[in-house]
Amino acid sequence: MHVHVADHPLISHKLTVLRDERTDSPTFRRLADELVTLLAYEATRDVRVDPVTVQTPVAEARGVRLSTPQPLVVPILRAGLGMLEGMQRLLPTAEVGFLGMVRNEETLEATTYAERLPDDLARRQCYVLDPMLATGGTLSAAIEFLVQRGADHITAVTLLAAPEGIARVEADLADIGVPVTLVTAGLDERLNDKGYIVPGLGDAGDRLYGVVG
Repeated sequence: MHVHVADHPLISHKLTVLRDERTDSPTFRRLADELVTLLAYEATRDVRVDPVTVQTPVAEARGVRLSTPQPLVVPILRAGLGMLEGMQRLLPTAEVGFLGMVRNEETLEATTYAERLPDDLARRQCYVLDPMLATGGTLSAAIEFLVQRGADHITAVTLLAAPEGIARVEADLADIGVPVTLVTAGLDERLNDKGYIVPGLGDAGDRLYGVVG
């Protein structure tokens, strides 16, 4: 797995505000949206395109357009929804699929409880959205799910990642046979004994949408 930590002052600035426990949910949602749009520039560097010629008011010009089939953006519910609009801003023609995954807080393993995806993802580039790469179980399970459907190129976009999570994903996907890239705004120090990223920014879902009892 190729790991790219985005290094840009605007990304660092927005991430700092997201970390601040005083940042309220509306501000958190807005900044997360803006941050994902910046990350999307990095994440889509390898998006597939085909050559095309267009007519300008002056002359013909060679350019490119997104290849068919279109990319598929896959937010992992529920927190990944807070990243969707920022990604769609750069890929407005991409299709969107959904994966509902939940982490068992005792075993830290992820299970799928819902999905809305095409049955056949052959030749599809997929962009997986999940704010936090913590233990790595959820992202590994999501990528394996997409590869089983036929996806042949996967980029994961996260706000933060922990070293333990990256190591877990790399180990789980060592023999997957599909190129996988991680684009993240920050690589943090470690996980605590509850599987949360340190220093992190707390529970991304709760900070985006509030605590649901």
